Amino acid sequence: MMSPDNGPVVFITGAATGIGAACARIFARAGWRTAIGSLTHTVAEAQGVMAECIALGSDALVVDLDVTDDASCRRAAARTEEHFGRLDALVNCAGVTRFVPHADLEALPSSEFGRTNDVNVLGTFQMIRACRSALERSGRGAIVNYSSIAGLSGVGSSVAYAASKGAVISLTLSMARSLAPHIRVNAIAPGYVAGGLPSRVLDPEALAAVEAKYLETQPLKRLLHPDEVAELTLFLVNGPTGITGEIIRIDNGLHLNG
Repeated sequence: MMSPDNGPVVFITGAATGIGAACARIFARAGWRTAIGSLTHTVAEAQGVMAECIALGSDALVVDLDVTDDASCRRAAARTEEHFGRLDALVNCAGVTRFVPHADLEALPSSEFGRTNDVNVLGTFQMIRACRSALERSGRGAIVNYSSIAGLSGVGSSVAYAASKGAVISLTLSMARSLAPHIRVNAIAPGYVAGGLPSRVLDPEALAAVEAKYLETQPLKRLLHPDEVAELTLFLVNGPTGITGEIIRIDNGLHLNG
């Protein structure tokens, strides 16, 4: 493990809870210094994650961030580089959704498309733009975006969510071309993750029903957990430097059902 004073630096959006928080811990354990992007109303959770990272021997910082606000993204990138002196990786984990049946078109207001797109797609783009210069200066710049199996197959919590995650895939491919050779850009497309976004938007009964469905339909008959996705994220950032423009699915084999 590198010294907490000279280790590489990662910025993780949506890092107060769920997969983002798991990423912060996994990167800290691997010797990375970590900027924990957090909305104002999740700052208490983010500070708890920061304390965990510090306990693991890493330097960590909570950074106020609203990914839908370009000025906020630019301030967050500048604050991170000012504090740590560098930025080597960006993990775009911030995301939102609502559960709306795909066939019930009248139940999906236009405003939900706007809200979902603003966070999941525009927010990802704005953070890439804000961090680009620092990542290029790093000499090892890497970005991991979060799509979903929803973006690959048109399933998921809502039509708006599936469309936004499909757009993240296109954005990843475009950025992998545009930012090469200085920055690698890849995406992860998780299936259902216990402790992920659904656990924060569904009531306990509905959540239990969703998890029971996935336990039955996934070939591996198990649920993914945030740490698994975080480990894959670290691999894409820290692993072979020839990987860029890839969309890597992790879904317990659900795609095998066709």
